[in-house]
Amino acid sequence: MNDNVTTIGVIGAGTMGAGIAQVAIVGGFRVLLHDTVEAALARGRSRISQGVNRAVERGHLQEEAAEEALGRLAAITRLQEMGEARFIIEAAPEDLTLKQRLFAELDGIADPGAVLATNTSSLSITAIAGATTRPMRVVGMHFFNPVPAMTLVEVVAGQRTDPGAVDETMALARRLGKTPVRAKDTPGFVVNRVARPFYLEAMRILGEGRLAHDQIDGIMKGAGRFRMGPFELMDLIGIDVNFAVSRSVYEAFFQEPRFRPHPIQQRMVESGLLGRKTGRGFYEYPNTPKG
Repeated sequence: MNDNVTTIGVIGAGTMGAGIAQVAIVGGFRVLLHDTVEAALARGRSRISQGVNRAVERGHLQEEAAEEALGRLAAITRLQEMGEARFIIEAAPEDLTLKQRLFAELDGIADPGAVLATNTSSLSITAIAGATTRPMRVVGMHFFNPVPAMTLVEVVAGQRTDPGAVDETMALARRLGKTPVRAKDTPGFVVNRVARPFYLEAMRILGEGRLAHDQIDGIMKGAGRFRMGPFELMDLIGIDVNFAVSRSVYEAFFQEPRFRPHPIQQRMVESGLLGRKTGRGFYEYPNTPKG
């Protein structure tokens, strides 16, 4: 059982990986943060340090506790060093082939009893698990952005996932201060499937030239009482990530028309207009560090 877990491996030092690592070190875990690109690791460590320091400034964390938390973070570039982690969370880009390759490698590295979790937003857990010889120990553990602030975690069992691995994942999520919910291994799980009309209908209205993106956001926040409009939320998530999830859900439902992505998303991704992380998406963010 994962009451024995003291070291968590996190693969991918981007926005999601860094957020998961931050929550874990603050929660008392030692974290092995992996990325093959040293510059990405450096950015991830910087993002984590800034997040922990903000928690101190807001009175959510004592300075001594923050220093101890940062001392529990180890950055690694060799996947082989993940062998000591009893729970490993993959937070790589939303690409099935990439994730299957990573899980095939982990299969030969991780402890036989370790849980291998994927933070995928929409891809099949069964398909990812199929790249290993231990599909019963593979589970979906989908966090939401920004990870330190969002409490929900979707826990998803693949076709051959052992119930014990699901229970361990649920328990770990609670130890991280999150609220886990069980979801079935269906395209988009719960949240991303429900959210597709929120994004895609807004994109269609924009594409028809009926309203500007800021007008649509204003209506959704005003009359709709949403905290963020669909375009603000896409900028926060990353337009590339949102587009990848849209494509994944569309393809998994055999090109169901209501899930069809919009060309505007593709053009923005091709132009590098990815939202907050690049300084410009549907809105501009002049204070966002580049790189």
